[in-house]
Amino acid sequence: MADPTPPQRPFSKVIIVGAGPSGLLLALLLSKHGIPVHILEAAAGLDQQPRAAHYGAPAIPEFVRAGIADKIRERGMVLDTMCWRYPDTHEYMAGFDSGKVLRDVDGVDLRTHCLALQDLDQLMLEEVTEKFGGVVEWENKVVGVGQDGEGAWCEVEVGGEGGERKVVRGDYVVGCDGANSMVRKALFGDEFPGFTWDAQIIATNTYYDFKEKFGWEDANFIVHPEHFFMAARITRDGLYRITYGETPGLSREEYLERQPWKFETILPGQPKPDEYKIVNFSPYKMHQRCAPKFRVGRVMLAADAAHLCNPWGGLGITGGFVDVGGLYDCLAGIWEGKADESILDLYSEKRIEKWQTIINPFSQENFRRVSDKEPATRLERDEFMKMLQRGKEDEVYLKELLVGPMEVRYDFTQHYKKDA
Repeated sequence: MADPTPPQRPFSKVIIVGAGPSGLLLALLLSKHGIPVHILEAAAGLDQQPRAAHYGAPAIPEFVRAGIADKIRERGMVLDTMCWRYPDTHEYMAGFDSGKVLRDVDGVDLRTHCLALQDLDQLMLEEVTEKFGGVVEWENKVVGVGQDGEGAWCEVEVGGEGGERKVVRGDYVVGCDGANSMVRKALFGDEFPGFTWDAQIIATNTYYDFKEKFGWEDANFIVHPEHFFMAARITRDGLYRITYGETPGLSREEYLERQPWKFETILPGQPKPDEYKIVNFSPYKMHQRCAPKFRVGRVMLAADAAHLCNPWGGLGITGGFVDVGGLYDCLAGIWEGKADESILDLYSEKRIEKWQTIINPFSQENFRRVSDKEPATRLERDEFMKMLQRGKEDEVYLKELLVGPMEVRYDFTQHYKKDA
């Protein structure tokens, strides 16, 4: 008869600060593995602003492990085609079709998955709370973080500013609370090395008939020093994420006032406002920043709380999901007795290394590509675009090229104890 005594675990609970995409994915992976999680979120509910909607190949294995990859495709879609276009004429510059080469890579569909982030968050929230018993407390704003040899804790303000204070204790605290992370500030104050771009972008969710009327691809990047923009499908019924460059330093009201002129100037067909429908409108600044460490004792950072990059190419959200998968492997290894806490230092070291060598330089080049000052000659100066041209004639080469971003991943399980 099997021994009914449960194994002794080295810790009992992980506190996750932030019920955004990275926090919810980490909570889902941990709780699915049987590790109790407690999420603290300052807001009263999930964020509904237009943010990321496209998740690249390196994030897909985490969706598979979390058991939600099929549901993302059912509720959302996948993108096959992507291209860069010249300004004004919108003529095709370079691009690719991932449909044939990424549909089945060792049994996994690595094509870009697409589901509006608020819908992905809702899916993960349901899984965490209803299927695996994770705890989420809304309107619980973390205002302080502490730790000692026995555990870690968050000082929390309940129900808004001036609300009741309480302390939530656990074994580890993970900051998944975004660019303005209180957990990061508790560790490093205002230290967040890097820079903010002298540029302004506006993200919109807009209904406009790019595909049927103009024959555009699933995702399109228009290269221009001033009027650069992206138009990418985010729903099956024709909703597109249109993100475009604007003049820095204006107010939200001024950007709204300029929007009709901007769309008429940059979009194919020079549409008037009655020819499209904007569902969401959000101005954003862009940053390239990385925290000094992703681990200080029992406190860890992941995703936007740990590092930022501009959104062109989706390396921010994708890299954040990869962080979470790596941190999950480290915590699960400790939970199972297959690793000691030193693996958390390795998490910090390797994820910073991946940001420095892949996410930061590649995302910068992605923005410089779309905002190039001489679009007419970009193709002849761009090695990546030349590679895409070669890939049109060579599917094996295209597959190697499109699988390349998987290098942003790191397998922490290789550091598990051999005799565990």
